[in-house]
Amino acid sequence: MRITKLETIWFEAMPKGAWQQQMGQSRQALPNNCWVRVYTDNGLVGLGETYYVPSAISAIIHDVYAPLLIGRNARDIENNWANLFALVNFCGFAGAEMRALSAIDIALWDLVGQDTGQPIYNLLGGRNRERIQVYNTCVGYGNYPDFAWLEGRAGELAESLLRQGIKAMKIWPFDQFGVTLAGPANPHGKVRIWGGETAAGLLAHSLDNEDLKRGLQIVADIRQAVGDKMAIAIEGHARWDLPTATRIARALESYDILWLEEIMPPDNIEAYVRLKAATTVPLCQSERLFTRFGFRQVIEKPVADIIMPDVAWGGGITETRKICALADTYYLPITLHDTVGPVALWASAHLMLHIPNAMIMESVRAYWSEGGWYNDVVTQPIRIEEGYLTLGDSPGLGIALRPELVQRPDARVRVTTEQDLQQWA
Repeated sequence: MRITKLETIWFEAMPKGAWQQQMGQSRQALPNNCWVRVYTDNGLVGLGETYYVPSAISAIIHDVYAPLLIGRNARDIENNWANLFALVNFCGFAGAEMRALSAIDIALWDLVGQDTGQPIYNLLGGRNRERIQVYNTCVGYGNYPDFAWLEGRAGELAESLLRQGIKAMKIWPFDQFGVTLAGPANPHGKVRIWGGETAAGLLAHSLDNEDLKRGLQIVADIRQAVGDKMAIAIEGHARWDLPTATRIARALESYDILWLEEIMPPDNIEAYVRLKAATTVPLCQSERLFTRFGFRQVIEKPVADIIMPDVAWGGGITETRKICALADTYYLPITLHDTVGPVALWASAHLMLHIPNAMIMESVRAYWSEGGWYNDVVTQPIRIEEGYLTLGDSPGLGIALRPELVQRPDARVRVTTEQDLQQWA
């Protein structure tokens, strides 16, 4: 099964005014994604996906990776991964290089599944479970304005999720008090970038008592509305220093929090050692870490209770499986990250049905439900019922891009073939 062609697809963003007239304050998710299709000489097409700076990812796939892929055997997934990693690691691997590699790796697993007639979870060694519980990351889009928790309706949102069978949710109640990217004249101002208000911000070094109480009140509203029926995860987006992170963690202890996620940047492991010793709240780390090398110290040292890789960022299925196995040797559970896109969610689902230490899967109901943008991209909706995700037995991923998607006038499609490589040689 020889690789003959690589194709990348991404989309230009709509003007802000036109988008808001059509979709209100929902963020433009589509222009942040890059889809990869890998073609082979037996007529099969594998699909992959990643997120963030799609034009850069497309350039890496065609300008850097294509010579090491086209003409090679698509079944040699491990060797293809090692070759691409070795090439970009020569100059430093993280960032767009790893995202591009992740998307290609997903596409290769999809190809081998199609070629053998097996779903990816069977190629990995079969299932450890028939379904996996999901939690909802409370982002708004389409029919689900799930940012309601920021508007004084956190309890109402929790009740809505429970009616759908979803018994865990993730919010970020302290971000609003952090330092944003708006500049020194407006340190807490909102910044819109990549089609929506960004969660990125500077490291903050203080949080006054009133703001701490306001953040906690959102959690308290959920508990008052639904009691302990809802598990609550708190996202930190790496916005706080160690003393403030410790204050937040200790203040959350009485609310029976599912986990506190990336409350500080993941760059200094020793800071997390100190935080872990100072609180009983479980700590979760972290989609920002790439490959098993990025996760090694987090898993080996006492800094995390839950491990959260991202299949479409940190190395694809091949590498994420190794991260999960490393975590399993320390009896640590896995929750895979996904606010990325539909292909990433399907790839993650295959892995979560397979690995022994799967805990819960991230999802955004505003994206995968009716009216969400995931179903505008791929041929099949993901099956989530009563708070659990299941997959059928279709070969490979089990999905493809909708044909009409690539025909849109705002699509940016680039192709590299064997003939193109011969011209470069």
